[in-house]
Amino acid sequence: MEQLEQLRRWVKESDNIVFFGGAGVSTESGIPDFRSVDGLYHQQYDYPPETILSHTFYRQKTDEFYRFYRAKMLCPDAKPNAAHLKLAQWEREGKLKAVITQNIDGLHQAAGSKVVLELHGSVLRNYCEQCGAFYDAEYILHSEGVPKCSVCGGSIKPDVVLYEEGLDQKTLSDSVRYISEADVLIVGGTSLAVYPAAGLLDYYSGNKLVLVNKTPTPRDNIANLIVQGSIGEIFSQLD
Repeated sequence: MEQLEQLRRWVKESDNIVFFGGAGVSTESGIPDFRSVDGLYHQQYDYPPETILSHTFYRQKTDEFYRFYRAKMLCPDAKPNAAHLKLAQWEREGKLKAVITQNIDGLHQAAGSKVVLELHGSVLRNYCEQCGAFYDAEYILHSEGVPKCSVCGGSIKPDVVLYEEGLDQKTLSDSVRYISEADVLIVGGTSLAVYPAAGLLDYYSGNKLVLVNKTPTPRDNIANLIVQGSIGEIFSQLD
């Protein structure tokens, strides 16, 4: 595959790669994708997932939010796949500078990546809204109703960016910096349909923008290289 060879060459020659990834990186680890044909957006609930995962819904129907959240957003058995592992390897080798992800599952860190910018937060971090005490995902998974703080009794909120909430400004500015300084920018497993995240591509000024995805994206026209297919399979064939 000619495109794969080109990608292999760019990776081999670079020591300033940045990876920007979306849900497709995690689906191969068994984590459901919101927007795929059989993803959460196509299943039937009393409310659509966009509504349940909104700040307003979280405030007004916290019980219902947590029923959905425990069932669909927490995947404790998921393991890193070939893409996660390859990115961690490149970082150890000094080739990759950062992973910027829209995912909230912590699989990049589980694979060994150290510099991971989580645009939408992480299910692995949860905080009491009153005293700030930290709780892990297991605590949430095994709690009932609205999880309460064992220190002060306050409600616990996941450190994830819900609909209607803004992205963390430091994470966003760090992402812009890494992308703007990158030699090779590899974008994988994302439809590039969600803003402001998709707009981060506009900060890349190099000539090695690689899109790795199963289907075309709205930004294919600006890519220097398009590699279509399963990101895990593609990355497993890279050095």
